[in-house]
Amino acid sequence: MKAVIQRVKEARVVVAGEVIGRIGRGVLVFLGVEQKDTSVEVEALVKKISQLRIFPSPQGGRMDLANFEVDGEYLVVSQFTLVADLGKGNRPSFDNAAPPEEAEKLYNHFVEQLKKGPCRVATGKFRAMMDVVLVNDGPVTFIL
Repeated sequence: MKAVIQRVKEARVVVAGEVIGRIGRGVLVFLGVEQKDTSVEVEALVKKISQLRIFPSPQGGRMDLANFEVDGEYLVVSQFTLVADLGKGNRPSFDNAAPPEEAEKLYNHFVEQLKKGPCRVATGKFRAMMDVVLVNDGPVTFIL
């Protein structure tokens, strides 16, 4: 399982001209699911992301606060291209990606686990062509 997380001032997902998910200050999570992934990896990743201290303290400087400590929100977007293999040739291989049905189950499990926390969670639409619009805060981006 791979995730790219970005600290954002705001973000939204648009599908077919309609905004289907929107957050203010918080964390945008792009999530890719691999064949070997299970609910164990999902729960470990949710725990890690929900506890990451990536927001500055009121005094500025160091990243001392987690998303829940700044009343942040989450926007979770499925992105199978994160698990692409680019090692051979010029065309990405998606052989490591979980089959869509399994990936969707684990994506939904990720969202449900994240919703157990104190932060509001918005989502994109699994397997849809999405426009993701964001204002990156920092920029601050991490790959997990």
